[in-house]
Amino acid sequence: MSAVIQPAKTPGTADTPRESSGTRLAVRRFLRNRLAIAGLGVVVFFVLFCFVGPLVYHTDQTHTNLQQVNLSPSGAHWLGTDAVGHDELGRLMYGGKVSLIVGLAAGVLATVIGTLWGAAAGYAGGWIDAVMMRIVDAGIAIPALFILLVVSAITTPGLAGLILILGLVSWLVPTRLIRAETLTLKNRDYILTLRAIGGTHARAILRHILPNSVSTIVVAATFQIADAILLVAYVSYLGLGLQPPATDWGGMLSAGLTAAYSGYWWLILPPGLAIILVVWAFNAIGDGLRDAFDVRGRG
Repeated sequence: MSAVIQPAKTPGTADTPRESSGTRLAVRRFLRNRLAIAGLGVVVFFVLFCFVGPLVYHTDQTHTNLQQVNLSPSGAHWLGTDAVGHDELGRLMYGGKVSLIVGLAAGVLATVIGTLWGAAAGYAGGWIDAVMMRIVDAGIAIPALFILLVVSAITTPGLAGLILILGLVSWLVPTRLIRAETLTLKNRDYILTLRAIGGTHARAILRHILPNSVSTIVVAATFQIADAILLVAYVSYLGLGLQPPATDWGGMLSAGLTAAYSGYWWLILPPGLAIILVVWAFNAIGDGLRDAFDVRGRG
């Protein structure tokens, strides 16, 4: 066990060889996880598909064309067209770009808020920790989808508003993870030494606790991104997301649902598969990172 215990860095020092070895070991463990690598490949594919694809496959996703409504897949339209004449493959790229941007931004925002809140609560301890965590428990008791539906019924959010709303309803779970990590770190010798020589609480959290919680933060972020993509799909499927001509994969599912009963499978199958694959991919990456950073599983 002594070979895997990593000593804390002192302020201003470089990574020790043992720390670098631990990082390389984590990378090797991640690369040996076939599901995690497959998930990473899926994410890379969809990023290229959604952001680079429109530069190659040019379509008009703003104006309608009622002369090309619900066309089946062909050489001119590889995935057919929808109920207003939009090319479905181009729509899949456009909607995927929105879904990925919202999911990534909202997941990162939720992780940042949860990290700061959890670290502050765990480090403070006592009644401050109790009050802050009761707020978290109360928030977890309210379903995030219910909050999103209420907010969406009151206002019509744009892209930035949707990211902010999703981030503000998704930060609770990472808060509990980071708080647990902080409780184990705040009594380490280097933290106690810093406090004894008059180091500030902010320095202890920002310079020592959070850097030593990077593995937990990264794993939490991957799961939050997957959850955010699902949440925006839920809201858009119910017709309460971005308004046309903007769309995302959930909005495409909602728009194609009635047409699917008429046999227009290309309006619902591609966005549904895209959501499933991307959410699975981020979860697989998160599982792989969790296993890679798990000291108990290292050999």
